[in-house]
Amino acid sequence: MNEISFKDLKVNYIYKPAIKHSYISIKPDTNGVMIILKTPSKSSLFIHNLLLEKELWIRKKLHKIGNNLPKQINLEDEVLLYGEVYSIDAPEVEPLRVALTRVKTQNTELIEKKYNDFYKNEAKRYLTKRVKDFALLMKLDFKEIKFRKMKSRWGSCSSHRVITLNTQLIKIKKELIDYVIVHELAHLVHMNHSKRFHNLVDRYLPNAKEIRKKLKSIYLEK
Repeated sequence: MNEISFKDLKVNYIYKPAIKHSYISIKPDTNGVMIILKTPSKSSLFIHNLLLEKELWIRKKLHKIGNNLPKQINLEDEVLLYGEVYSIDAPEVEPLRVALTRVKTQNTELIEKKYNDFYKNEAKRYLTKRVKDFALLMKLDFKEIKFRKMKSRWGSCSSHRVITLNTQLIKIKKELIDYVIVHELAHLVHMNHSKRFHNLVDRYLPNAKEIRKKLKSIYLEK
């Protein structure tokens, strides 16, 4: 992969002689956002004209993704909780602060583990209650709630009536968390995404469609 410049943008260029068409993709990266161009052409003029043609789309995409990247926090100084960045000194994150004081080294992996443990414990505390509240409201019974850090989904519901929730939910706004919970509980009735399923979700969250769009625009931390 080679990096080329286009105006003020950096583009990762991949020469693929076997493909018939050129493709541009934009995705989150460890340093922000990455623009990737795959093309069967080596022509600098062709590449420049292609980027010129797609420039408006590229910039709109960069703006959209950039606005929805996970908020960055400074380990040991800040905590991302319910869509807000808290100081490590805030009372809301006292268990994490106490755990970090016991870390004697600057081992990043160990510090990240303390953060993940905090999120998992907070997920068990907060999400369990919200699931039970909505289950009671929706008159639904589930067998078990499980919690784990997932890379590609916010939650799931199995045919055995087991609901699994991503511990990273604790990082996003509470209205988005409620949507995920209602969504998974609704799967206890409809194990699909049919019109009936969405009608059930809408019954308890009238603004579900708007919330769903917000949720889809958030990129999960890998």
